[in-house]
Amino acid sequence: MTAPDPDGLLAEQLLRLTRRVHRIQKRHLEHRGLGITPAQSRLLRTLAHYGSPPRMADLAERLEVVPRAVTTLVDGLETAGKVRRVPDPDNRRVIRIELTDDGRAALRELHGARRSAAEEILAPLSEEQRTALGGLLDALIDGPGTGRDRRTA
Repeated sequence: MTAPDPDGLLAEQLLRLTRRVHRIQKRHLEHRGLGITPAQSRLLRTLAHYGSPPRMADLAERLEVVPRAVTTLVDGLETAGKVRRVPDPDNRRVIRIELTDDGRAALRELHGARRSAAEEILAPLSEEQRTALGGLLDALIDGPGTGRDRRTA
């Protein structure tokens, strides 16, 4: 008889939780009627972190996807009026991507959708359990030996 594989069980639980989080976030996005996919949401959130409009190659690198995937996402968001392509002031061959006012408004809605999804997911946990979970997630996200606390950094 083989011994149970606790790491295998944890891996399966993490995968199931990831799928559940994705489903719940998608449902909350759809409920808001923004017409934005989870991938487009991620691009908008990433775009908002830049101090000036980035190139599509910069977005692809930050999102860890191929540039073609960013082109498709930007095409959809541009059609929806959430982003626009602007010429680089220093190099006319370079196109940069910037948020529109509608894109910034969508980001505020997205933040609300993510927050309500998180509340739903965390509802079964006590405050003490949430604190413990936060510490465990920090350790998993940061990796071994970093000693960083993302919630206070």
